[in-house]
Amino acid sequence: MTLKPEYKKWIRLSTWVLVLAVLLFSLGFAAKKEREIVATTLNIDILNNEENLFLDENEVKGFVEQREEAILGQTYNRLNIPELEKALNTHPAIENAEVSATLNGEVNVEVTQRTPLVRIINKDGESYYIDKQSKLMPLNQNYSARVIVANGEIFEPYDRRSMYTVEQISKSETFKQVSVLDDILAVTQYIQSDSLLNALIHQIYVNKEQELELFPMFGCQKIVFGNSQALAEKFNKLKLFYKQGINKTDSWNKYSSLNLKYKNMVVCTKK
Repeated sequence: MTLKPEYKKWIRLSTWVLVLAVLLFSLGFAAKKEREIVATTLNIDILNNEENLFLDENEVKGFVEQREEAILGQTYNRLNIPELEKALNTHPAIENAEVSATLNGEVNVEVTQRTPLVRIINKDGESYYIDKQSKLMPLNQNYSARVIVANGEIFEPYDRRSMYTVEQISKSETFKQVSVLDDILAVTQYIQSDSLLNALIHQIYVNKEQELELFPMFGCQKIVFGNSQALAEKFNKLKLFYKQGINKTDSWNKYSSLNLKYKNMVVCTKK
C-alpha cells in the first residue's frame, strides 16, 4: 500500500519529534548527572612561569581556599565557576584565569601571570610596575622583576591611578597635565622590541623639564632623549653612534652626555 504524501510528511515529522525528545531527555539526564559529580581534585596550572615568578601553585590554591565557598568535596551544582574566575582575576599578579571542571571530578585552574615592562619609582619614593597591558601593577613580596627602572620627576601615585591604564591616563584632561607615564611606556616598549637597546638601556630618568634621560648599562654618559616623539629616528641615531662612533674609538667614557633631541644629529658633550 502506498502512503499518501501527507501521511509520509506526518511520519517524518513525528520521527523527528521523537528523536528530539529522546535527545533532550538524554541531555537533561546527563546534565543532572554532571551536577551531581563531586569535586575531588584541584589542579593549578601557571602558564608563564618561565617569564615571571610572582605566583606558585600553593599561593593560587591558598587564594582559592580563602574564599567562603569550599571546592573540594562539593558537588558541581554547588560550585560557582564564573564567580571563582572573577575572584581569581582580581588578584594583583594575575592577568587572566580560566576555570573548568571535568567529568571525573577535576577542577582545573589555568592562570596567566601579569608581565611587567618597567618599574616606576615616583617622586615620593612609591614604587610599582607598568605591565604589558599598560596597567599599573603593585610590587610583589615574592619576586622582583628585572626590568627597566624609571624614576625622577614622576608624580603619579599608585592608589589613585591603579584603576586606569596608561592610555586612559594620557587622555584624561586632569591627569595628562603632569603625567609622563605614556612617554615612559612608549620608550620602554621600543627598547624591549630591540635586542641591542634592551641589552644597553637599564634606567629612565625624568628631569625637571619632564624630559626623559636614558642611562646605559656601561659607560657613564647620560642620553638626553626628550619626549616619546620620533622614537625610531632617535634610537636609530643612538645605535648608529654606538656602532660607528664610540665602538671605533673605544671611548665609552669620553662623553658625559649624548643629546638625541636634534634632527639628524647626535650632540655630544665631552667630560
